[in-house]
Amino acid sequence: MPDSRNIKIILSYDGAGFMGWQVQPGVRTVQETLEDVLEKILGHKARTHASGRTDTGVHALGQVVNVHTSSSIPTYGLLRALNSKLPNEIAVISVEEVSPAFHARFMARSKKYVYIIDTSAVSSPFLSRYALQVKEPLDIEAMQRAASYLRGEYDFSSFMGAGSSVKTTQRTILASEVFSHGHKLFFYIQGSGFLRHMVRNIVGTLLLIGKGTLVPEEMKQILAKKDRSCAGPTAPPQGLYLVGVEY
Repeated sequence: MPDSRNIKIILSYDGAGFMGWQVQPGVRTVQETLEDVLEKILGHKARTHASGRTDTGVHALGQVVNVHTSSSIPTYGLLRALNSKLPNEIAVISVEEVSPAFHARFMARSKKYVYIIDTSAVSSPFLSRYALQVKEPLDIEAMQRAASYLRGEYDFSSFMGAGSSVKTTQRTILASEVFSHGHKLFFYIQGSGFLRHMVRNIVGTLLLIGKGTLVPEEMKQILAKKDRSCAGPTAPPQGLYLVGVEY
C-alpha cells in the first residue's frame, strides 16, 4: 500500500450482540463491524489485526487493533468519525499512528482479563449479559488460594478448549487473584498468552472449589495432569472481559 500508515486503535465493546471478534460468514462480529466502518471512512478495504480473538458474548474494555492505511485522515479525525459511525456497542478509546512494524497480536507481551460473578440473592435482569449469577454460597478464601497456584510458568493443557491448534501449551501467568466487593466476585488474571477458553475453564474450576466440590490444592494436581477432563466446566462467556494488553 503506497504511503502506508500504521494506525493503532484501542476499543471497548459489549460482546453480547456479536458472535465473537473474528469475521465469520453470515453472522455479526466485532471485526467485520469495525472493518466495514473503517472502509467507509478510509476509502479502501481495511484489514484489522487484533491482540487476540474474543469468543461469542465476551466483552472488551481495552482491545488493541492495528490497521494499515494510505488515507491522510488525522488520528483525531479518525477517532471522531469511528465513534460517530460505529454502533453503540463499540466505542473507540484512542487512535494513534505507530511504527510500521507494530502488530497488535505478535508484539503483545501480556494480556489482562477479569471475570465477574454476581452473588446477589436475587438476580438482576440488568446484569444477566455482563456477569455470571451464582446464588450458592462461595468460599472466597478457598478460591483465592487456588488462584494463587496458577502463578508461574506451566503447561495449561488441562484448561485448553477443544479444537485448539497451538505450537505450545506452555504459558506464563503473572497475576492470578480472586477478590470481592459487595455481592460481586472478581477473578483477575494476567499472562503472556492464553489458550482457547483457558480463562473460562479456570473459572469453572474455581467455582467447583468455591462450592466445596474440590479443595484448593487440587488446582495444582489438575495443572500437573495436563488433562482437560480433570478440570471444571467452561464458565459462560458473559462474565469475561479483556481488560487490556501490555506491549
